[in-house]
Amino acid sequence: MTDLSKAQPADRVVPMVRAEAVHKSYGPLQVLRGIDLEVRAGQVFVLVGPSGSGKSTFLRCVNHLEKVDGGRLWVDGELVGYREGRGGRLYELKDREVAHRRRDIGMVFQHFNLFPHMTAAQNVMEAPVQVKGEPRAAARERARALLERVGLADKADSYPAQLSGGQQQRVAIARALAMEPKLMLFDEPTSALDPELVGDVLDVMRGLAEEGMTMVVVTHEMGFAREVGDALVFMDGGVVVESGHPREVLTDPKHERTRAFLSKVL
Repeated sequence: MTDLSKAQPADRVVPMVRAEAVHKSYGPLQVLRGIDLEVRAGQVFVLVGPSGSGKSTFLRCVNHLEKVDGGRLWVDGELVGYREGRGGRLYELKDREVAHRRRDIGMVFQHFNLFPHMTAAQNVMEAPVQVKGEPRAAARERARALLERVGLADKADSYPAQLSGGQQQRVAIARALAMEPKLMLFDEPTSALDPELVGDVLDVMRGLAEEGMTMVVVTHEMGFAREVGDALVFMDGGVVVESGHPREVLTDPKHERTRAFLSKVL
């Protein structure tokens, strides 16, 4: 990690996410090979590409679930996983500091990861109570409001096993929102769902976009990308191959690799 010391420029609007030459390897396997991109506050930023292209790994680096091996990565102007000391020297943050910063980033995974022994409302209120010390009564009230927001007001007292996959994923979204994040990360949130359940989850995400939530979305739902996305990046082999407005990239891709991928998914 020798090239992380460059300071965030002060003469520009600070993006919500900024990546410069981000690298990540697992042993000899290079998963990210120099990712450069910016996500502005309020944007819906979509990452598409074939399996193994590095999309999900990049998302996990943004949340510091994975440590980058090189390059620089900021969220809302703060280096992810590090702080800068005198002379530009970087110091890796302690786990507690990383967890504190991570509170501002909501993440929704492919698989819902709900606590099976807790009701939907209890799943949503758990983090605010345990992490923020929010009073249980207030957390319970807000949990029910968030479940109503995702269309599950009548499922507050249901356990995950009593919910469909789409309903569980909407509970997972409500759980992420309970921490009042400034940034939401979605890692293929509909890929584990039956086709008829996808629409309800995408409708919730559309609603978040309309409310101005900054979102980075890894997805194969090209209709959603075209309709809701503000910016789109096509990744392959750990690099950004093509980027632009979703409608432009999806209807008139410039790169042959992008055209080949889209011919199989559109």
